[in-house]
This record gives sequence, structure tokens and C-alpha cells, in this order.
Amino acid sequence: MPEQAKQELHKDENVWPIYFRLQAEERKVGRWTTLAWSIEDLCLNEKDRPEVELAEMGEGYYMMPLELFRDERMEYRFNLNAQDPHLFFVCAEEDEQLKPVLMTVAQGVAARYMDGDYVVLHIQIPLPIQVWMEAYLGRHGELEECKRRGGGKGKKQKGRSSGN
Repeated sequence: MPEQAKQELHKDENVWPIYFRLQAEERKVGRWTTLAWSIEDLCLNEKDRPEVELAEMGEGYYMMPLELFRDERMEYRFNLNAQDPHLFFVCAEEDEQLKPVLMTVAQGVAARYMDGDYVVLHIQIPLPIQVWMEAYLGRHGELEECKRRGGGKGKKQKGRSSGN
């Protein structure tokens, strides 16, 4: 998304622009020093966002849209029903710095990025976002898991190990 378009996003029933800062802290693990990344200064309200000039955006300060999709409703419910619901930040590493590429509340989406060259950070979902997600699920209904059997009605399929 072009930088200018990002700045013009406003909260609605599907999208919530969220401001945050990526913070690195050096940690010593045995003889090695590594960077531990965290999400800081999370701001949910455009009016209360940190006073950061546009030139400073990208230098640790970011704004990303949290977008909800109808085909991920089952994952949203799973996350909201968890004891500790999470907001996931998918980041790419460039020159020992992290740059966010996606924000999601769908654990399955975040998990797909963990298999690649991405770093996935997470924080507890703030209560206002949980309420917004519940309202979204109320408007669009719950997506129920469909259990499918083989290829069709009454048709038994043989597995590869059946010997037939």
C-alpha cells in the first residue's frame, strides 16, 4: 500500500489503523548478543497517536491496518475464546532491523509466516479491539467448521494404505 494511502486510513467495521513502535533490546545469551524485539507504544486512536513526523515513520514508528476478513471468522472466534487472545505482527528482517509487513488476529495466518524468513511478534489483544472483533462477528455471523467426508454422499473412498 502506498505510504500516502496508509496515512489516510480511518477506522471502520473492517479496518482499524493502529500505530505502534518496534523496539529492539540487546540481550546476552551465553556468549552471544542478540536483539529481542517488542511492540511498544501501541496507539488505537488516531487522535492520541504519538506525535511523530511523517519523516520518522518507518524509523521504529509504524502505522498498519488491522483488517478483518469474512473467511477468517472461525480463527477470530478461536483467538477470542483463548485464555490469552493475541494480536500478531508479521515482520521481515532487513539489515538487522525489523519492518512490519502484516498485522492479523488470525493465528493460522501468522503461523504460515513463521515457516518462512519472517519474525512474528505478538501482544495481548487490547480490549477495544476484542469488542470490535465481537461486533464484526455479530454483524457477519459465525463461520462454522464444515466436516467433509471423502468425495461425496455415501461414497466410500479407499485410502492409499488399504491395499486395494
